[in-house]
Amino acid sequence: MTQRISVASIDPERLRGVIGDERADRFGATAQDVRQAIGDRVVLSMNSTASGGGVAEMLPQMLGYARGAGVDARWSVLDGNPDFFAVTKRLHNMLHGSAGDGGSLHGPERDAYERVLADASADLDAELAAGDIAVLHDPQTLGLAPRLRRRGVRVVWRCHVGSTTTDEHTEQAWQFLEPYFDHVDRFVFSVETFAPGAVAADEVTIIPPSLDPLAAKNRPLSDGDVRDVLAHCGLVQGSTGGPVRIRGDGPPVDVRRRADLVQLGPPPPPDAPLVVQVSRWDRLKDMEGVLQGFADHVADLDDVHLVLAGPNVSGVADDPEATAELQRCIDLWRTLPHERRARVHLACLPVADRDENAVIVNALQRAATVVTQKSLAEGFGLTVAEAMWKGRPVVASAVGGIPSQIDDGDSGLLLQDPTDLAGFGHLVRRCLDTGVSGPIGRAAADRASTFLPDLQLERWASVVRAVLG
Repeated sequence: MTQRISVASIDPERLRGVIGDERADRFGATAQDVRQAIGDRVVLSMNSTASGGGVAEMLPQMLGYARGAGVDARWSVLDGNPDFFAVTKRLHNMLHGSAGDGGSLHGPERDAYERVLADASADLDAELAAGDIAVLHDPQTLGLAPRLRRRGVRVVWRCHVGSTTTDEHTEQAWQFLEPYFDHVDRFVFSVETFAPGAVAADEVTIIPPSLDPLAAKNRPLSDGDVRDVLAHCGLVQGSTGGPVRIRGDGPPVDVRRRADLVQLGPPPPPDAPLVVQVSRWDRLKDMEGVLQGFADHVADLDDVHLVLAGPNVSGVADDPEATAELQRCIDLWRTLPHERRARVHLACLPVADRDENAVIVNALQRAATVVTQKSLAEGFGLTVAEAMWKGRPVVASAVGGIPSQIDDGDSGLLLQDPTDLAGFGHLVRRCLDTGVSGPIGRAAADRASTFLPDLQLERWASVVRAVLG
């Protein structure tokens, strides 16, 4: 019921050229301190998917740097079933303040949840010993805490989702999860207001997610590489004659697969202004709202195109609603007038190879004139910081952890009401003006430098000290 995922070691020293000597030296001292504290203990991170979500994207880099610092950091993925993922998706939606599919969280749902976790716990007997540290990510894995604690494992729960306000849905989700809290040594949230009242403040550490500036998703790409990758995938017009190999910083990455596209006519010209949102096909990411807002309030501008890009829906095991959400976007796209439909492109990106997917997203964000993240609710929204790192102006909803990334009017533009499609269109039109987008993009890149791995791992050092006493 669990799958071990290989994690390559990454030398933290390679960040020196990006973060500078002072931060690099401090990072090295912190790493030595943590390595001595942990000794020969295992630190195992567990989540519910190896691809297609923000956690799956962050873990290889975070754990890779930890391994490079000498920590025995490992990664395992929980192998659930449809009933289990239906319950955990419901929890995910409710923690964001949404009713989701409208289902309940009572006896049968807890039984479905705990059956999978009981089997997974048996798998971990050979992986973890007393004194080791388990970092459980999000609601899918929290139910493992009692079984791990009984074996003497130190447990950290890292919750990436939540809401800055409470309602009946958030209360119901927290009530489902609360019985497991007593078995957790330390809680980690992305935003302080995500922590529920049932968790003592002195047991909480706030750690914003980080991006790896040298990973395939964020490393520098030449204009030619961007053009070739997008042309090969069918996301802009052009021909490369075959697969594209990306060289430069880091190992080479081959882009062989193409995106699955829904569009009318050819893809955008390579020099067309692009409005881009890259998200999971999830109702709370509001891809439909982006589509409608663009069609009604932006598409009348000359040459501008919208690309809505998400993962291939067959490649994300823990999201049973993705196919239906993609279909809703397609149905809405079909209702658009012909001339506006031709400006909207829906793209399912390949996820079979993690680095290939990352390079495609990297190229798409770098090609964007404006990047949007018009979520109705959001955990942290690392796609915002990723686009900012690339110097892109971002229009995003003022929800969840997004306002902690963007200084409104300086390093991006915040939409106070995510349902305000006219307001969304107005902000996008502002960012299409090069006189506005240039200064915002430069400020965005500077702001994103505060979301890099060295600062995140320094915060994790305080968690390790806390759980080890």
